[in-house]
Amino acid sequence: MDARYSFETLISAEELAAKVAELGEIITRDYKDKDTVFVGILKGSFIFMSDLVRKVKLDRLEICFMMVSSYGSGTRSSGNIIIKKDLENDLEGKHVLIIEDIIDSGNTLTYLKKYLSNRKAASVKVCTILDKPSRRETDLVPDYRGFEIPDAFVVGYGLDYDEHFRELPDLCILHLGGKDA
Repeated sequence: MDARYSFETLISAEELAAKVAELGEIITRDYKDKDTVFVGILKGSFIFMSDLVRKVKLDRLEICFMMVSSYGSGTRSSGNIIIKKDLENDLEGKHVLIIEDIIDSGNTLTYLKKYLSNRKAASVKVCTILDKPSRRETDLVPDYRGFEIPDAFVVGYGLDYDEHFRELPDLCILHLGGKDA
């Protein structure tokens, strides 16, 4: 690994797998016999969503993806939400579950919930593997949550730093300049 970075495991791959299985059981129960659409928010949610879909046992499940940005070139939300890839699916009368990797300010998901509700979805809820409520700027509360985490920069399990480290199996706190820098 590059000496400019060090990693501190926050949540192990085994803990992530156990939590995803638990969420899968709950979502299966809650969405049984409903026309359901999982909307993955790219790029960070792709690993979590892939794992979750394999744990959910629903007969009527559609999968689709959106790409949304609110960060621009910084590490904090700009507040301007830009939809880079929209859905092609018809949501009318369907139950939408937004699948997200991490919620911090809540601004993007608050916007997306309203945006998708306006497409006549029967319901729009949020499932996230990670939640940072200490950074919340809205009253958004995820309907399904894996782990609450501290206000630290994390990578792995789909989350990146400058498009790197998504492949790490554990969720890690990233230390720039090494752990002791």
